[in-house]
Amino acid sequence: MVNSEKTFTPEEIEIRLKERLKHWFYEAGWIRRKYKTGSWKGTLMVVNTVGHLAEAAWHHPDLTVSYAFVIVKLQNHAAKGITEKDFLLAQEIERVIQWQPGKESILEGTPEDPRFKYIKYDD
Repeated sequence: MVNSEKTFTPEEIEIRLKERLKHWFYEAGWIRRKYKTGSWKGTLMVVNTVGHLAEAAWHHPDLTVSYAFVIVKLQNHAAKGITEKDFLLAQEIERVIQWQPGKESILEGTPEDPRFKYIKYDD
């Protein structure tokens, strides 16, 4: 079976990342993002969230996992490049991992106390 999904050129990838995924970058055939966490607990929360989203999408990233960070790398192996699937999964990962209650929300969010912070959000 031949995969007919369109792969993007490096130039197209850079444009899409700048437009939609400003904290992701293109390197060595992958789109990548490093999420900084506050502890092993936060790292595991990010890994499990990415795992759930990837399994639901049936499109699986490579992960590098350490005490205080997780690196997510996406590439469509079947298409041998970056496809729309990579961008869509990256956007969903970004949306869920970076979600925080808003100022008008009934949900109060994590206390400012460093003992409870589990991820370092982008502002």
